Amino acid sequence: MSNKPVDVVVVGELNVDIILNKIEGFPAVGKEIIANTMHVTLGSSSAIFASNLSSLSANVAFIGRIGNDNFAKLVLESLNRRHVETSHIVTSATSSTGATIVLTYDQDRANVTYPGAMNELCIDDIDFRFLSGARHLHFSSYFMQPGIRKDVTTLFRKARELGLTTSLDTQWDPDEKWDIPLRELLPFVTLFMPNSQELLHMTRAGSIGEGIRILQPFANHIIVKNGSNGAVAWDGQNLIEQPAFMNDNPVDTIGAGDSFNAGFIKGFINGEPVRKCLELGALTGAISTTKAGGTGAFESPETVSEIASEKFNYPFRP
Repeated sequence: MSNKPVDVVVVGELNVDIILNKIEGFPAVGKEIIANTMHVTLGSSSAIFASNLSSLSANVAFIGRIGNDNFAKLVLESLNRRHVETSHIVTSATSSTGATIVLTYDQDRANVTYPGAMNELCIDDIDFRFLSGARHLHFSSYFMQPGIRKDVTTLFRKARELGLTTSLDTQWDPDEKWDIPLRELLPFVTLFMPNSQELLHMTRAGSIGEGIRILQPFANHIIVKNGSNGAVAWDGQNLIEQPAFMNDNPVDTIGAGDSFNAGFIKGFINGEPVRKCLELGALTGAISTTKAGGTGAFESPETVSEIASEKFNYPFRP
């Protein structure tokens, strides 16, 4: 077991989610429709991951950018409540905190995001001395952060030189160009964690298997989330398949992929084999769907354990 004080440093975007549910149709220009529920909560892939991983009893710190506004207060209060270390989050002097409007429809959603301060995060915001005190680096939402995008390979290379393991979840590309230097970047990424659609777009492959084969010559571990079809991992030698833990009555699927990442990486930093990490990821992804907003099911380790037992008949003690 490492004696480093921080298990995982998360570098990424910060925003709030304004979630609209039970919507009467889909918006059209010049018209108005009604959403029957609204929930304002901590948003962003990176923050949901950090918050939920901390609730799995990991020591987590965050590096990102926010504005000087009420949304920033919500972000910081939410992370601090889950015991995420926030002293390295930078306050922008010029931009507001980002926000995403989330329109939810059953198990799917449509998002509109104002990036705000997340556009400004850059390599100079990274305290590498602080980073050297961690065991693992996680970076998310590559395409949403233009200020640091060109230096992500440098970030991962330096993290590996400092002795950290690393993980990357690119998330969706709003421009749908999928321009990312995977051949240069992935040798420094211990765990590459896209979902199936992102993998297919980035590799221009026709199937998950083909996409994994394209990346194998220069990747380490590849973990592909595939919704209700479960997940698949390549551990450097073998393909491992994991079925989904099914929730017949999901509240919403916001943050399910980030929650999967949290479960997987919790297992990984604890030294579990990839097969076990994959199972834990599938479990925590399913747990996320039992409450609203991506973090609702992760109030505490006890909450997570209770849901795992009662909903999925799985003995889990974070």
